[in-house]
Amino acid sequence: MRIGELADRAGTTTRTLRYYESRGLLPARRGGNGYRTYDEEDLRALRQIRTLQDFGFDLEETRPFVECLRAGHPEGDSCPASLAVYRNKLSELDALIGELTAVRKKVGAQLERAEQAMDALATEESEPPRCELTPSEE
Repeated sequence: MRIGELADRAGTTTRTLRYYESRGLLPARRGGNGYRTYDEEDLRALRQIRTLQDFGFDLEETRPFVECLRAGHPEGDSCPASLAVYRNKLSELDALIGELTAVRKKVGAQLERAEQAMDALATEESEPPRCELTPSEE
């Protein structure tokens, strides 16, 4: 198949395919007429790349999966190098989850402090200061 058909079937653009070719993720085969030619295996590799990128993998992290497919394995993640990429990505995700959990705790503590401060102001006899964002009562 030609580049336009591959792009359509993969849900991407010809520009993206040329970029993948320049990065060595797609073969640079040419037919007798000089046009790029692709096959079903190339489509399979592209789908693998797209799936991984949807999961947050960067383009270079997809390389072991593509190479695994090109080596004839039924799945792109059935090679040791692919498994190593999965492990690294899980470690990155765990670290991000830890960071987000810590930030969430801090924001929750700030919210609790602010709510307690507002409750304390509301119980005082004097009128609490108005927030700039509170609509005026006229």
